Amino acid sequence: MSSGRKTNDGTFITGSLGLTEWGNTSFGESKIAKHASAKRTREYATSKRVRKSIKVDEFEESPFSEGGEKDRYLITYADLITLLLGLFILLYTASNLDVQKYEKMVNAIGNVFGGPTQTIKVIPDSEVPIVAPLGNLKSEINSLIEQNNYTSSIKLEENSRGVTIHILEDIVFPSGSSELKKSSKIVLSQLSAIIKKLPNDIRIEGHTDNVPISTSQFPSNWHLSVSRALSTAYYLMTEEGLDPEKLSIVGYSEYKPLESNESSSGRATNRRVDIIIIK
Repeated sequence: MSSGRKTNDGTFITGSLGLTEWGNTSFGESKIAKHASAKRTREYATSKRVRKSIKVDEFEESPFSEGGEKDRYLITYADLITLLLGLFILLYTASNLDVQKYEKMVNAIGNVFGGPTQTIKVIPDSEVPIVAPLGNLKSEINSLIEQNNYTSSIKLEENSRGVTIHILEDIVFPSGSSELKKSSKIVLSQLSAIIKKLPNDIRIEGHTDNVPISTSQFPSNWHLSVSRALSTAYYLMTEEGLDPEKLSIVGYSEYKPLESNESSSGRATNRRVDIIIIK
């Protein structure tokens, strides 16, 4: 700061600014301070505009700016495409399964995620049990019925459960008994020659009419229906060699009739044993 001088009347003269202040030196110092403050204000405003310009440029280039919002969907789109690619690779791998490669993949996934690996047994196609189609079965049984004149005693039906062979009482059991007739063993032997070669499960069902029975051996139609199913299944296992693992029995008493029990012919039809080849 330039020096000044003080006159006899108290006036202080500053040489550099060419200003004359009255009273004392504090007034001159106040002027200088205001001048410096104004200069700093101008410099601050200039630097603020520069910084604002820089920030605007950086904001426009940022992927999180308003201008970058329209491109942000590309990240989600790329993730979706990657996931779909992984899914298609897994589907293709599953459709062309190689057991050794599958086990390697399972082990690799277990190592990556740090979990225990488990071996999953894959059954080759040659070992998968195949349920035989029942179309040929129906034609063979129908031929058997026609050739041996069993049309009045054996009826064939196909439904959602499978193929059902209805064998009426007159050909297999005496009235009120579960002991097989000699003629019934011939019929069962002929039928078993057809069905025992099938891999399908077989269920034997016993049925009666609604006429009550009450004997020491069969206190009710429930007992009679179950006993008849058991006698039939036991004969097929022991005499005809059917696999016992594929056989099951059930008795329905009079509660699964084929026809009305109001007539004698209807009751005769309802007294039967059903052999069901399950689909």
